[in-house]
Amino acid sequence: MKTLEVEATKQSLMELTELFEMVLQEHGCPAKMQMQFDIAFEELFVNIVNYAYQDGKGNVRVSYEIEKDGVQRSLNISLEDCGTPYNPLSKADPDITLSAKERKVGGLGVFMAKKFLDSIRYEWKEGYNRISFEKKWRAA
Repeated sequence: MKTLEVEATKQSLMELTELFEMVLQEHGCPAKMQMQFDIAFEELFVNIVNYAYQDGKGNVRVSYEIEKDGVQRSLNISLEDCGTPYNPLSKADPDITLSAKERKVGGLGVFMAKKFLDSIRYEWKEGYNRISFEKKWRAA
């Protein structure tokens, strides 16, 4: 398990996205699954950037590891912040049968993350929000 501590900023998001794209490529992740991961990761990280810290300043602890089992691979990530307690998974999924004009604003990004990831969970523990998630694929 590797761990990094970064500022909760959009600049950190860009740097982490580049890192994870390299990790996924090195481990044979198909392009479509990389794109799904990128969207899910961005949505979850941006929630922290935009909502975790009242004054807009804080850090995110990012832990990750690759697991291998034959040709099966998975990238497991945990994002921790000590901001305002908030479970993004507790909101009801948006009704995607409605048109964009009819739907309430918000929730679509987390909905997409739930659809694109193989598992996702939230916990509040010892003063930290922790969202952990996994993306699986078969290496080429």
